[in-house]
Amino acid sequence: MIGHRAELVRAMIEAGWHPADPITLRSSLDIAASVVLDRPDPEAPVSPLYLFGRKQDLAFEQEVGSSADHRHHVRWWLTDREEDGRPFWLGGASYDRDSGLSHLTGQITHHIGPDLDAERDRLLAGLAEHGLLSGRFQLPGIGPTTSGRNAGGDPFYTDGMIDVGVLRPGEGPAG
Repeated sequence: MIGHRAELVRAMIEAGWHPADPITLRSSLDIAASVVLDRPDPEAPVSPLYLFGRKQDLAFEQEVGSSADHRHHVRWWLTDREEDGRPFWLGGASYDRDSGLSHLTGQITHHIGPDLDAERDRLLAGLAEHGLLSGRFQLPGIGPTTSGRNAGGDPFYTDGMIDVGVLRPGEGPAG
């Protein structure tokens, strides 16, 4: 995504995404109650993922159904790159299809849906439908992955392309 932090935050909120709460004892208990009691938690925390040796700078989610058991989420990392004087963000979107035990660690976690490209496309289509993008283009990424596994052991696949959305300038104060 190309845009200032405030533009990205405002665009995500306007497109119906909720900023994820930081992981604390309270937010951890809240998400557990959401899943077990089948009640909403639209700002439930997301686990940290690391890129560039650091966890995500921003995280957002959209619930599906009545609890945090099923949800779409995206994490954003600010990069050192700029496009036309505006920050360039890398994002990772996925769909939590259910919760359970990690295939690798045995810890409680969410299991993701395997089609990462569908989540990427859904995210950008939603921003475009709300009139929040002034452009969109692709960059080559890592290339196709047909039988990947995430850190929790869930299978995934992707075309490995980087779809870039250009946020409309002024969707929030520069930041």
